[in-house]
Amino acid sequence: MKNIEQKWLYLVVLALIWGSSFILIKKSLLGFTPLQVGGLRIVFASILLFLLGFKSLRTLSGKDWKYIGIAGLCSSFFPPFFFAIAQMQISSGVTSILNSVAPLFTTLVGITLFGLAFKQRQIWGVFVGLLGTVILIVAGMDFNPDQNYWYSFFIIASALGYAFNINIIKKHLAHLSPLSVTTASFGVAFFPALAVLLYTDVLVTFSENGAMHNAVWYVLILALLGTALANIMFNKLIKLSSPVFAASVTYLIPLVAVLWGWLDGESISIFQLFGGLVILFGVWLVNRKRKV
Repeated sequence: MKNIEQKWLYLVVLALIWGSSFILIKKSLLGFTPLQVGGLRIVFASILLFLLGFKSLRTLSGKDWKYIGIAGLCSSFFPPFFFAIAQMQISSGVTSILNSVAPLFTTLVGITLFGLAFKQRQIWGVFVGLLGTVILIVAGMDFNPDQNYWYSFFIIASALGYAFNINIIKKHLAHLSPLSVTTASFGVAFFPALAVLLYTDVLVTFSENGAMHNAVWYVLILALLGTALANIMFNKLIKLSSPVFAASVTYLIPLVAVLWGWLDGESISIFQLFGGLVILFGVWLVNRKRKV
């Protein structure tokens, strides 16, 4: 019973934190480029994680590092850059809805590559969810023609990366603590992210750019709370529950993100909401348990 209560608590708290991340990315982009936002997010988060969990890395074996390397690139390196790039062209609310395909991908990757047992309704759920994604993108192109919805594929690629990460952690890294997994994952992402960041000359331009001075606070909150601490909690949630339940946090994230977007003046059409509901219906089909 205690684990059941804990996993639901983690789910709700993560939804509130990650649902707020989209507006933080949007505000960060007012002062930084997408590559700078992604790089700073990873570097700041990594520094905090190294301070908290560097000693925990001693518990990892060579075999663990092999899986950490893949998981770290899939979830800790590419998505921070991809989300920032996508939100240069797509609103934060729509981005969060697109991200809700993560549970579907988690199931699909689990079935095809990790030997997860499946039922026919789960396959239908995956297709329904993908149909909802197409509806959302097409409706967005019509409602907001000034937004480039080809950038949606950055979000879809990130969701696929999260799916690999969740399945890898559940199957191969469940014996490790959430802190050690998170710290090691960002250890993998730290040096390439730092290289990208230095390539952008952010240190040279920061001192004379007032917009960066304002935006850096949003990046700090995004990195420390929305990335470092949230990922520790998420890896704990994976350990407490199933891969699909952990990915289910993306059901709730759009509720928070769309509210923040609305408060910030973003609009969303009824057809986009319909596409989001179709995605959630597909997710429900994947996760529904047959009554005995």
